[in-house]
Parts: sequence; C-alpha cells; structure tokens
Amino acid sequence: MINKTIFALLTILLTLVSNLTVSAQNRTAPFDFKGRYLVSVSDADMLASAYVDGKLGFREGADALSVVPLGGDYRSWKAAQTSVSTSVAGPPSSICVSPDGRWAFVIETFGQPAANGKTFGDLPIGNRLTVVDLQNPSKPVVTESIRIGNRPESVAINPDGNLLAVTLHPPNEKPLALISFKNGKLGQPTYHAIPSLNSDERISHAEWHPSGQFMAGTLTHSNRVIFFKVKTNNGLAIEPHGNSLYVGKYPFSAKFTPDGKHLVTNALYWGDDVDGNYIEAPKGEINLIRVGIQPDASGKIKHSAISTGKTGISPEGLTVSHDGRYVLTTNLERSYLPYDDPRITWYSSLSLFEIDEKTEQLVHVGDYSVDGILPEAAVFDASNNFIAAVVYDHFDDRKRGSSIKFWRLVRDPEAKLVELEHEISVTRGAHSMILVK
Repeated sequence: MINKTIFALLTILLTLVSNLTVSAQNRTAPFDFKGRYLVSVSDADMLASAYVDGKLGFREGADALSVVPLGGDYRSWKAAQTSVSTSVAGPPSSICVSPDGRWAFVIETFGQPAANGKTFGDLPIGNRLTVVDLQNPSKPVVTESIRIGNRPESVAINPDGNLLAVTLHPPNEKPLALISFKNGKLGQPTYHAIPSLNSDERISHAEWHPSGQFMAGTLTHSNRVIFFKVKTNNGLAIEPHGNSLYVGKYPFSAKFTPDGKHLVTNALYWGDDVDGNYIEAPKGEINLIRVGIQPDASGKIKHSAISTGKTGISPEGLTVSHDGRYVLTTNLERSYLPYDDPRITWYSSLSLFEIDEKTEQLVHVGDYSVDGILPEAAVFDASNNFIAAVVYDHFDDRKRGSSIKFWRLVRDPEAKLVELEHEISVTRGAHSMILVK
C-alpha cells in the first residue's frame, strides 16, 4: 500500500517537473509590434559594394515591393511581393502610402540594367512612378505606372491623400512634380520651379507638413532646408513659406514631428572634400528645427534651428516616433565597401535620440551596432515600443535576401534599444520602408 502511494506521488512529481520543463522551453519574451502592415521596396540590381567598385555583381531575383501583414502570431509573419522597378541610389524616400493605407506609390531613380549589364554605369536613368493597390496586403497588385521625369528621388503624399510631390534630379528649372490622385488614378503631372531656388540646386527630399499647408525640402548642395506652400486655388502654384535655414552639411531627408511643431533633418557630411565623396565621411548629424506655422508679430513666418546631435557615419535613414518623442537614424557606417577594402566596417549602426519636451533639445540616447550591410530605413511601430529596420544585405553571402530586423525600445527608466532575434526575409536590396498603422 505504501509502495503504491509512493509510486503515485513520484508520478505526480515527475509530471509536474515535465510540465515545468516544457513551459520553460516554450517561453517567449513579449513582442507586440503594433500596426497593420510593413511595406518595403528592394533593388535587386546591385550589390551594395557597387557604390565603390562599380560592379553590380550577381542578382537575386527582381526589384520588388514587399508587404508584411502584422496580424496573428509574429512567428508566422512573411512578406507578400510584387515586381516594381526601384533603386537604392537615392534617399530612402522611394515609397509612400496613402493616408488610408490603400495605395502605395513607388519611384524609380535608376532603371534596371540590360541582361548583359555589369557595372553601375549600365543602369539607365529612371523615370517612372508606379501605383500598387494594397487592399489585400497579402496580394499587392500594380495598377498603374507613368513617366514622371528623369531620376525621381523622393515621393510624398499630402494628408488628404489627393496630391503627390516628387523631386527630380539632376536639377533643372522645375525640380518638383505634382500629381493629383483621385479614385485610384494618377492625374497628369505638372512641373514647378521653387521661388528663390537656383536652377542647379538639388532637392533630395520634399516632405509634407502634417497640416498639408506647406512642405519642407532638403538642399544637399547648399546645406539648407527650405519651406514652401503648394497653392491649389485656380491651378497649382508654389510660393515661399518663411525663411530657409542652414543645417548640417549635405542634408538628405526631413521628417516632421506628428504635431508639426518640429522638423528633423539628417546631415551626411558628404562632399567633394571627402575621399570618394562619401566613403571616408566623418560622423553625421541630425538637426532639430522649430517650425513657424503662423506669422509672428512682424507678420513673418520664422523657422529656427534649435539643436543638433552627432550620429554614426552616413545616417541615411531617418524616422520619428509617432508620439514625437524619439528620433532614430540608420547609419551605413562603411559596411557597403568591398570585402577586401581595409576601410570596411563589419557592422552598421542605429543612433537614437530623445527630444526633450521642455527644453526642445536633442538628447543622445545611444548608438547600437547592427550586423548587416547598408541599413537605409527604419520605422517605429504604432505603440512606439518597437523598431523595425531593413538591412540591404548580409556579411554572410550564404544568407540570401534582405532582412527586416526588430528592436525593443526599453525605458527602465533610461531608454535603450535591445535587438530581438526575430527577422523577416524580403528580396535583397531593401532600402525604403513604411509602417501602415
């Protein structure tokens, strides 16, 4: 009788231990990345090292737009793709999405090479704007593609979702294209000069203010940011909106905070005085600008540069959290150099900043190394608790494709980023990305 009792107790104990072991093995840290889907675009035409040695290298598939629906168990997330011509050779502003999340718009800075194309010089100048229907994010569909102008570099849609702005390069007298969008169809492009802008000035990126009343543009050659209105009465017209500002050297992109009170720009410090124009660039910078919306006592609109912060090298990607509290840059470092170049860095990086609400100053939170080549874009999730970033390629050539990597933003109480093990594969060459909330 005693033996049977002891045997029963041992059985129960072993069962409990077994259950605890299984439970321990199945534990996962919380990863509640909020949003409807991620949308990225990939340039499959070239290795990142083509920027340096000009050799396109082997191809992995074709240029693509990738959509990652974010519902259900994150371990089952995967990308749905459709072919769209796009290029990494420009700011990571090659895609935007309509405010309702229904439509994606993709520009083609450079086109796809011929079958025998081997070098960067074999890439034709791009000229297309493509529309993709995201109604079913698991099956994105290209619905329209038009010629927009030579070498488009950035595309942005206004908050009303009915007007697109595309910047064109090389610069000419009319570097801004405006295209209406209604009932799922593009209108006829119109081309516009920017008042007080030299004809040889390059606008690398133009961004709409959250109000839709005006835009900001980055001028890489003169190290300035300009502001201008798009007037829609009796046709489209451009007029200045306040003063321009000098910012850090070679400003590439600009992002408004969601409340519209501030603009953040990234300065890459590229130029003719840098070996290889960008290869041996020093650390970069971000600049915080207080945005003038209404006229001051003198009747003028005044924008003010109020804070700067040092980033890693070549901070091409720039994003602001949805609560306007944090700014993140994705820094190329020298990860894109050929493997036999002694200047290569076997890492890239992220730089995180906080905007102090009281002082309006940028506070550097930290720099974080990334195991990947050429990270060009990142986004905060809708909860502002996680970050997703794309890496163009991997240092291990056996690993195919690009990756969307994830970090947790920890506040305990000091903020820091913690890289997560989870990642999602997309077509190699991912360089621009949007979160649809």
